[in-house]
Amino acid sequence: MAAENGRWVVESGSKIIWKHKNIRAQAMSTSNGNLSSQRGIVDFEDEPDHLLVLVHGILASPSDWTYFESELKRRLGKKFLIYASSCNMYTKTFTGIDGAGKRLADEVVQVVKKAENLKKISFLAHSLGGLFARNAVSVLYSSNVSSNKGLIAGLEAINFITLATPHLGVRGNRQLPFLLGVSFLEKIAAPIAPVFTGRTGSQLFLTDGKPNKPPLLLRMASDCEDGKFISALGAFKCRVLYANVSYDHMVGWRTSSIRRENELFKPPRRSLDGYKHVVDVEYYPPVLSESPRFPPEAAKAKEAAQNEPSVQNTVQYHEIIEEEMIHGLQRLGWKKVDVSFHSAFWPFFAHNNIHVKNEWFHNAGAGVVAHVADTIKQQDSSSTYISASL
Repeated sequence: MAAENGRWVVESGSKIIWKHKNIRAQAMSTSNGNLSSQRGIVDFEDEPDHLLVLVHGILASPSDWTYFESELKRRLGKKFLIYASSCNMYTKTFTGIDGAGKRLADEVVQVVKKAENLKKISFLAHSLGGLFARNAVSVLYSSNVSSNKGLIAGLEAINFITLATPHLGVRGNRQLPFLLGVSFLEKIAAPIAPVFTGRTGSQLFLTDGKPNKPPLLLRMASDCEDGKFISALGAFKCRVLYANVSYDHMVGWRTSSIRRENELFKPPRRSLDGYKHVVDVEYYPPVLSESPRFPPEAAKAKEAAQNEPSVQNTVQYHEIIEEEMIHGLQRLGWKKVDVSFHSAFWPFFAHNNIHVKNEWFHNAGAGVVAHVADTIKQQDSSSTYISASL
């Protein structure tokens, strides 16, 4: 950091230039822990106080958020500092959910340090990025003695929003839709997944670690020695799940909406007014239940699934673990937003439509983007009103 003509310039990172009360912030990106300037410049007349972190999915990069980010800036105004994470680009998404979460947490800390006037924080994540974000917020979580809710990176936590995220993993019938629900394909997918997707693959298929240790996604549905995962999610004022009800070739409806098979329903075919392809919104209040367990029968089933991956073994193991994960996650309230691209020109692009990865090919998701932006704006406004009232 060096002084130039009375203003501070961060040489090795995103150039956040402080001059009088104006901020000239260049979106930051991280490579090997160092911030480097890569994105366009955004001018703020007023200093932003709400950090919105965008987290991309598997084999992706910040460029996946180009359309979404521009719409958020247009709709949300100057009080938001919108930051597209870049610490887990491309093949780094294969190095494990926990490792990616730690890198994301480190990146967020650097952003917060350089923007001193931030008071609030929100996360918006697509696909695998939602699991990275869940892991990261547990690292960033700290208890707040002055209130019932904790802080994330020292800031008030407002929104935690995921788009087509496999919260329950991808193991089980039709959880990975491109396998078409074929038992044989679902059976062989688990043992070969790590070959192509590394530690992340084994964690998504719930086969990571020794047989007597709970898989990472089960641990992430509780507060345990690895992190305060549920407390961290509970710190957010609003938790929202956007889920594709069909045509998503990567992530099934059940895992992205945290539902059991018997909780799925026939979705409405008509979109909500003003939000094309958003077909249903419902708040699910917290359910009082025990913390997730990893009973002896789960360890036995896991060992069988790892060593002798038959249809019977994998189904038994997944049913046990999925139910425990749901028990843990349903202890928090969630707003669930169901999205259906059945009437879109390219419905099979649902996984990328939901966040408009490419403005030309995936613009069917523009209504979803508008719904997300309005949700964020509403929560930010209510948070500001409550603070003013107090």
